[in-house]
Amino acid sequence: MASSITSIDQVQRVFFIGVAGTGMSALAQYLSGIGKEVSGSDRYFQHDKPDEIKDKLELEGVRCYPQDGSGIGPHLDLVVVSTAIENSVPEVQQANALNIPILKRSQLLALISNSKKTIAVGGTSGKSTTSAMLFDILQAAGLGPGIISGAGLVSIIKKGKIGNAHVGSGEWLIIEADESDGSIVQYHPEIGLLLNVDKDHQEMDELMQIFGQFRENSKNFIVNLTNSHARSLAKNQDFDFATDTGSNAGIVAADFKQVGMEIRFSIKGESFHVKSVGRHNMENALAAVSVANFLGVDLKIASSALANYEGIYRRHQLLGIKHGVHVIDDYAHNPVKCASSIEACQPIAPKVIAWFQPHGYGPTRFLKNDFIQEFIRVLRPEDEIWMSEIFYAGGTAVKDISSDDLIREIRAAGKSAFFVSDRNDFPAQVQSHLTDNCVLLLMGARDPGLEAFGNYVMQQI
Repeated sequence: MASSITSIDQVQRVFFIGVAGTGMSALAQYLSGIGKEVSGSDRYFQHDKPDEIKDKLELEGVRCYPQDGSGIGPHLDLVVVSTAIENSVPEVQQANALNIPILKRSQLLALISNSKKTIAVGGTSGKSTTSAMLFDILQAAGLGPGIISGAGLVSIIKKGKIGNAHVGSGEWLIIEADESDGSIVQYHPEIGLLLNVDKDHQEMDELMQIFGQFRENSKNFIVNLTNSHARSLAKNQDFDFATDTGSNAGIVAADFKQVGMEIRFSIKGESFHVKSVGRHNMENALAAVSVANFLGVDLKIASSALANYEGIYRRHQLLGIKHGVHVIDDYAHNPVKCASSIEACQPIAPKVIAWFQPHGYGPTRFLKNDFIQEFIRVLRPEDEIWMSEIFYAGGTAVKDISSDDLIREIRAAGKSAFFVSDRNDFPAQVQSHLTDNCVLLLMGARDPGLEAFGNYVMQQI
């Protein structure tokens, strides 16, 4: 049913189909936190089986059902679906039969963001990390921000929560604005933040058009001038940021240094120490500081907040150190992200062994040459890249490409590259390649089994 809902105040009883997904669970928790009656279903929920996400959602007041239609009834004001939920799903058909309005996740997020003073974080890389860093800074400044994130913040996860949502006491709400499905153009934030524009899901012309509309929709627009594509969309450089001291940015980072798992840099003479890795995370921190500075937050407060930053789930997350091997889990999944992830690990140890599982046959085919070029560029003589077969989530994809196609071309360029079709065979095969001072970096996205795989690797090596 087409929806005539124009304000979040118009609904009280909301049902989410696919509520266990990262984006959906964040919205469900947020709505429950502001007093809505929230329920949801997921294909992973079963009556007789325990489920951690289900348990955490119910602790937040979200009533959970199996995806069997039992939660859909005439009492509902709204049903929310993700892009993965098709109209053929019985629960959608049931909602239509009952004339219950249906919104996509991004449409609901737009309604929520219209109810607050919103900071929308956009860009092809770094949205979750920057959102988390900005959340910490604004909290330290006493602004009581809320957040709806694409990844769990470790500081919130430690409280027994999923970690991807928080209802703040103040007027500001931080959201991630996703360009991959074009939904970023639905938001009209008080502050739009553009981190970068690099080839990912779409061609560059399409991306630039989407981010251009994001700029026009934002009351205030803050841009990373270090990124050439983002720089072309800049409006007012007073609060823009860069790592290039020769730029005209209002906020500039300098003196970058990485010591083990910590990065150090300075902004306007103020020293920053952040428990994170890579120049790209200096840019993320710089972006967060720029927005905070726009809101009048002192650099000393920002520095103190970032010194206590605890990171986010599966973003260069150190799983442990075993036999001198640093095992690090990362969400990197496009060419630039994967290259940056490897570069960030290189100062930690003289050898980096990176494992990558591409997701989707279409995206891998689209980005094949970019992946090959980026891996060839970034790998040192002692480094290695391993890949397992492409993650397939179902559907009608044409399976005419393999991870091995990428590995063969990387190896032909003289790099150490290896294919292991079944990822469960990876720990045994990589064992003889490990040294007592190296990094084992695991990269991949979209696959809900990657967390368990990381733990499996940690146990097996």
